[in-house]
Amino acid sequence: MKTTLIYVHDPMCSWCWGFTDVYEQLLEKLPAEIVIRRLLGGLAPDSEVPMPESMQAMLQQTWRRIETMIPGKQFNFEFWSQCTPRRSTYPACRAVIAAREQGEQYDPIMTRAIQQAYYQQARNPSDHETLVKLAAEIGLDAERFTSQLLDEKTHQQLLDEINSARSIGIDSFPSLMLEQNGQLTPILANYTNMDLILNQINASL
Repeated sequence: MKTTLIYVHDPMCSWCWGFTDVYEQLLEKLPAEIVIRRLLGGLAPDSEVPMPESMQAMLQQTWRRIETMIPGKQFNFEFWSQCTPRRSTYPACRAVIAAREQGEQYDPIMTRAIQQAYYQQARNPSDHETLVKLAAEIGLDAERFTSQLLDEKTHQQLLDEINSARSIGIDSFPSLMLEQNGQLTPILANYTNMDLILNQINASL
């Protein structure tokens, strides 16, 4: 019997950044027979329009809430003064897919690189230039990555993953779903206690 844990995320989702430590702890404790399937949820489509100040204020409030709620999780608020924020996460999502083309192991590596750039280094992952630099920094073939990033097939793959997530009722991130023999069981995420997640999974096996 194949059991899959579906993880739906967006590399520019601040709550996904908040979830990283617990998620990594979970991967270490999961039963060996469980397969991980990562899907990109795509928070916001392509846009060249600067983010409205009201939305910037709302996101900064979210960052502060996460810092308060999750011990040790910090954000670099210089992003808001050093970059021109746009409500556009599809480029970062496509970057993860483009990285994945050079090896499945680069999916989480590129995701983490984008998160660190955005939340800690005040760099804008909505910009292709930033994404290409990150690809080179993690050891990818930057020329091949750039070609994949701009390929229509990569965009279609993103749309397919978004549709796959929505088809199983997921439209917020991060989200976890356990799949066994076609049966789906939602797994409630917890940002500070990995055991509460693991207990749900074990109870469903």
